[in-house]
Amino acid sequence: MNIVKGQKQQLVTIKGTKDGLTLHLDDQCSFRELVGELTDKLALNHSHGEDSPLLAVRLKVGNRYLTKIQEEELRTIIRSKKHLIVDSIESNVISKKEAKEIKQKNEIVSVTKIVRSGQVLKVDGDLLLIGDVNPGGTVIAEGNIFVLGSLRGIAHAGFHGNNEAVIAASLMKPSQLRISNIMNRAPDNHKEDEQNEMECAYVDENETIVIDRLQQLMHLRPNLTRLEGGI
Repeated sequence: MNIVKGQKQQLVTIKGTKDGLTLHLDDQCSFRELVGELTDKLALNHSHGEDSPLLAVRLKVGNRYLTKIQEEELRTIIRSKKHLIVDSIESNVISKKEAKEIKQKNEIVSVTKIVRSGQVLKVDGDLLLIGDVNPGGTVIAEGNIFVLGSLRGIAHAGFHGNNEAVIAASLMKPSQLRISNIMNRAPDNHKEDEQNEMECAYVDENETIVIDRLQQLMHLRPNLTRLEGGI
């Protein structure tokens, strides 16, 4: 992009949409320069009367990381115009803490142990348990639960509201299954005579927990694995 000599580069670009306003904020200048131009432009372009309708404002800050204090300063400037409200602040950058939380939620946590009666094993992300869950034991995961052993206790997958989560076990004999907020103590279609085949539990279109052969997962949840290209 060619900038004419003497012409000042715009740090704030305001675009109207059918839903309100979108403000594109430059991510290369200093924050103080940005605040100054934002204040000036809002004063010039948006001095509406008291009866003006409310407009939702989306801020796009690109590759700029905003602290909570900086976010609140931007919100205060926009709120000072009585007819403007901040709908969202969108940034391409996240903090190390946020990145760590995302990593934890998407990783597979491997544990080798027996979860005995009265014990609770809870993880972020997916749980791969190499061992048994005894009657009275509980395993909880934000994602999926895979038990390479017998599941005779309680298993709760997708505990933050993920209905797509699944539970699988070498021997599926749970006292209670929960996926998201859906609970089932004794699934109706669980066949007692199937002893030697791994099974999985999932939520069907009727929001009911169903137990089926493990092989069904590749059809029901084709995006379950994170490996590209398959084997």
